[in-house]
Amino acid sequence: TLFRSLAEPFRTFRDGWVSYYNQSVFLAGMGLAFLYMTVLGFDCITTGYAYTQGLSGSVLSLLMGASAITGILGTVAFTWLRRRCGLIRTGFISGIAQFSCLLLCVVSVFMPGSPLDLTVSPFDDISARLFASEPLPTFSPADVPEMLLTTEASSSMNSTSSFIGDTEMSVDPMNLVSVSLLFAGVIAARVGLWSFDLSVTQLIQENVIESERGIINGVQNSMNYLLDLMHFIMVILAPNPEAFGLLVLISVSFVAMGHIMYFRYAHKNLGKQLFACCSPDPKTLSSDVQKEESSVV
Repeated sequence: TLFRSLAEPFRTFRDGWVSYYNQSVFLAGMGLAFLYMTVLGFDCITTGYAYTQGLSGSVLSLLMGASAITGILGTVAFTWLRRRCGLIRTGFISGIAQFSCLLLCVVSVFMPGSPLDLTVSPFDDISARLFASEPLPTFSPADVPEMLLTTEASSSMNSTSSFIGDTEMSVDPMNLVSVSLLFAGVIAARVGLWSFDLSVTQLIQENVIESERGIINGVQNSMNYLLDLMHFIMVILAPNPEAFGLLVLISVSFVAMGHIMYFRYAHKNLGKQLFACCSPDPKTLSSDVQKEESSVV
């Protein structure tokens, strides 16, 4: 009895994953989960990188506002595209739109102002932080006034040097070319991202039976959070700004793999009709006919 009670969570975990794998929308759900493996979003990672590139807090707040507006436009585009092209084609078109906008982020990695430097190993910083054997500095109470004076002097010198550095950075606009293209791609891609998210979520709701929706949605959320955790681990392994361009390339690769999975799902369901973008899905047509017949009866 004790063994069964201990094994029950693992059995539930296994049954949930087996049920998720056997669903017709498995590839679409995995495609959505792969989009979480990215640093191309307005989270603490991208914000920290923007600060290292000389962007101010006010500029970042404006960029976040623009990102929110494009996200709302994505929800509006979802309703319009679904009405004209059907649900499956809406996800396909949204994926193409998102990936096309993210190509700006790929271009930004190689533009002037990009700190990409593959000769700088990110693992040196990790080993220095985790395995440093230098002892912590010790001081006596008599050394406190002297330390305060030296701290004040060094802080004033640092503030002066930082002010000079900020003015120098603001003079050269070429340093902002790379980060401007990066955020332009991230903001523009939000339209396709939100529309694709809504498409896959609606597909799961319509194609999973009611008794299994809770299990499937739970597994889907766990996959999303797992890929989100992996992108934080990726940043831990490469935390320096010189490696951020490499993280951008990896993120775009995962987004591409996610949309390839969705394309396989869409092509499996629609075949060559996938590229007939002005006709609704066959399932939608059959459901509409059934509604009309039921209303006539």
